[in-house]
Amino acid sequence: MSTSPYTRLVAAATAGALLVPLAGCAAVGLPGLGAEGEPSVEPGPVIVGEFHGVGASSQETAMKAWITGFQERHPDAAISYDPAGSGDGREAFLTGDTAFGASDVALSDEEMAASGPACDGGNAIDLPVYISPIAVAFNLDGIDRLNLSSDVIGRIFTGQITRWDDPAIAEANPEAELPALDITPVHRSDDSGTTENFTDYLHETAPRAWPHEPDGLWPLAGGFAAEGTSGVTETVRSTPGGVTYADASATTDLGRVAIKVGEEYVPYTADAAAAVVDVSPRIENRYEHDLSFVLDRKIDKPFAYPMVLVSYLVVCSRYEDRAKGTFVKEFVEYVASPEGQERAAAAAGSAVISSDLQVWIAEAADAIYLTQQRTDG
Repeated sequence: MSTSPYTRLVAAATAGALLVPLAGCAAVGLPGLGAEGEPSVEPGPVIVGEFHGVGASSQETAMKAWITGFQERHPDAAISYDPAGSGDGREAFLTGDTAFGASDVALSDEEMAASGPACDGGNAIDLPVYISPIAVAFNLDGIDRLNLSSDVIGRIFTGQITRWDDPAIAEANPEAELPALDITPVHRSDDSGTTENFTDYLHETAPRAWPHEPDGLWPLAGGFAAEGTSGVTETVRSTPGGVTYADASATTDLGRVAIKVGEEYVPYTADAAAAVVDVSPRIENRYEHDLSFVLDRKIDKPFAYPMVLVSYLVVCSRYEDRAKGTFVKEFVEYVASPEGQERAAAAAGSAVISSDLQVWIAEAADAIYLTQQRTDG
């Protein structure tokens, strides 16, 4: 039986990744079997209180689904989420103002080093719970798809290509009736993990067209800007000729770009985005249980879509507030569980994280230390 390139690459990546001993399965909380052979589930802790998170707007739809599912299990937990952007999410987390943060980029080494006060002398950890393609989305009457290389995308967003009937676009789309219409690029005005992932993709794959270093803040002056995922997509919907980059789940009613990967043009799918994560290495020399990745933007296999973001829950390794820490442990485990991942996929079109990641995140949740441990029997 032959093996597909995807299977071979994933197998190679898995072999080189963190090895999980079989004994670690106990940490996932899998049910045992009762006397009659039926699953027996230990009742979980009672979660009571108000808990707040701030962060990536890309996670907004998935977060609504996670909160709904979690509250079905824990009706006394009141959970709110502010999709203010990745930068605000990291900042709020590091000041100790939230139970958790959410970010489309992992914390930097400097942010990690500064996390001790917010984490009761412990440290922050990044847990990848949301994988989604970034779509280049546009508003052109009668056109649902265009083929574009990263070089052309970079030149559109730097203003070097200014009209939709430019020869560089027409050459890759010979069957499209391209209008003689000005291009209106729209970028994020806030500190955005989606922006950092998008600019990282352009810088890695088309450095001549996009010489700017990856950053959550848009590096060019001028142009049209809007706040958040909803801001840029709504601007494009109301602007004929508009184009932006956004979490794909927010662009389903717009035209989308198939990006050039190797010699083929690949439309986004959740599976193609997940394939990039599966073959990407982990960031080295991080704290225990931190699961942050260096995404392989230059992969040239047609089963992969490298303009992808991995969005993290950012939590602490230890909590002085027992109620908050217990909530975080249970919420993280739920979000990474098969049920939580399927809820997000159904609501947002995101990719279900791999079974390996589900296990590793469950182990990270189990390892979160609560300073005020129970002393009663």
